[in-house]
Amino acid sequence: MKFLWFHLMPYPDLPDDFKETHPSVWVDIDPHLFDPARGHAVYHEYMDELEFAANAGFDAICVNEHHSNAYGLMPSPNLIASTLARNTTDTALCVMGNSLALYNPPTRVAEEMAMIDCISGGRMIAGFPLGTPMDTCYAYGQNPALLRARYMEAVDLVTRAWEEEEPFAFNGRFNQQRYVNVWPRPVQKPRPPVWVPGSGSVETWQMCAERNFLYAYLSYFGWQASAGVMKGFWNHMKEAGKEPNPFNAGFLQFVGVAENRKEAEKLYAGPADYFYNRCLHLGPMYANPPGYTSEASLRAKLGSQVTAAANQGAGSGISGPARDFSNTKFFDEGHVIIGSPDEVADKLREVAIELNVGNVLLLLHFGNMSRELTNYNTQLFAEKVMPQVRDLFEDEWENPWWPQPMPQSQRVDRSKTTAQMVAAQ
Repeated sequence: MKFLWFHLMPYPDLPDDFKETHPSVWVDIDPHLFDPARGHAVYHEYMDELEFAANAGFDAICVNEHHSNAYGLMPSPNLIASTLARNTTDTALCVMGNSLALYNPPTRVAEEMAMIDCISGGRMIAGFPLGTPMDTCYAYGQNPALLRARYMEAVDLVTRAWEEEEPFAFNGRFNQQRYVNVWPRPVQKPRPPVWVPGSGSVETWQMCAERNFLYAYLSYFGWQASAGVMKGFWNHMKEAGKEPNPFNAGFLQFVGVAENRKEAEKLYAGPADYFYNRCLHLGPMYANPPGYTSEASLRAKLGSQVTAAANQGAGSGISGPARDFSNTKFFDEGHVIIGSPDEVADKLREVAIELNVGNVLLLLHFGNMSRELTNYNTQLFAEKVMPQVRDLFEDEWENPWWPQPMPQSQRVDRSKTTAQMVAAQ
């Protein structure tokens, strides 16, 4: 099993009455709610937490891209990843998005990700999301009916830019470049591994099967809501003649570990409430613009979990009856797995086997969780949960979707501080 420590970087100071007095956490959120001085402190705190997770022994630390929102303060995950590349040594860096359709030209992504791969010594995972409708269609003004076509062409351009050994011309529908010649080049050959975060569309499954990309289901609603989507993915892979290698898939799960379940409920109910009732307060008018969901996905009855969240639906990827996110529903319905280390380890093993996933992306920070509680959750998970589940799938399957870094002997030694190096001179 691979364990990735995922940070959304939410804004932690939304008012208590945010859900009642503001239409949406995304797109048209009131700019006056953001305090730049607070943002300065929060960015440093969040990057410290990511580095803490790397030192605690997680296989990867993970960042992502969102725009015009308080749900996640990373319009540029590459900026965060570049600092992490300098301040970590062996941990993989999962940039779970650049939303390729938003870049003109997409070769900018190829260049920046190649830089991160070089700085890190070949530790980068390249995530290519289509992007939420809030980010792509409203915050960045893309045509929803053309978004996927633009995205697919960008995937072709970026991966080819890494793989080609000579400059080439690219003449696509949306991108025309006489000279594509990405400098610097990535360390990993022929390219860094590509992971595609999704919420359950047929086209994404098809692309992952055809291109040998990893599919990661990023569910707001945990393992119970992931079952239908992951079953659909594996059925599609079987139809495509692919092996059911669990390392070909991942899923996102909120987790809160404590000495026992009662203590976990006490510690994590507040942060869970903040996430589901403030960070996930989505305006329904932004959730599903016409043309964003494809005909194939509609026919397969794969609705958007964004729409489900905006309507406070069932969270299964298909809109359901309205539900109140309150009290312990986060825990009882599997949105957040909580309990003692043994309880959490048993549940994660069960879930990984049921969903057939070898990569678990963990939200051990969520909502307005403090640095102290985040580090407590992280450390307890690393020391007492990971060792119990680490061996799952390792003896049965190869994992070609993981980074292949430079040998340690060829990497720059970052063990000494700048002050120590100056003193040595």
